[in-house]
Amino acid sequence: QVQLVESGGGSVQAGGSLRLSCEVSGVTYGRVITWFRQAPGKERDGVAAIWPRMGITFYSDSVMGRFTIPQDNAKNTVYLQMSSLKPEDNAMYYCAAGPDGIKRSTWGTVARYRLWGQGTQVTVSS
Repeated sequence: QVQLVESGGGSVQAGGSLRLSCEVSGVTYGRVITWFRQAPGKERDGVAAIWPRMGITFYSDSVMGRFTIPQDNAKNTVYLQMSSLKPEDNAMYYCAAGPDGIKRSTWGTVARYRLWGQGTQVTVSS
């Protein structure tokens, strides 16, 4: 049974840090794992992606230099390490499993992902 379970969301002041976890089970190793976020009234956007097989990562411009996407293969977990958080980072964060492969032009395309977690809320106060 395929399952992606996010955790680690919460409330933090601007400038603070949070680490989100995405525990993955039932998914073939090598598939792309991507973090998305969706603020109320806005589209779901890709934040960061990792292709474990090749160690390739991508980040959206809005989080480049502030977020990283490390993985722990022993725990089948992909993290989203967030620092220097801003109020505009307020959103529900989701992890998703995609195909075994990634391109710079399509990693953040929601339609490429069929397997999603339930989401975890991040609230950043100014």
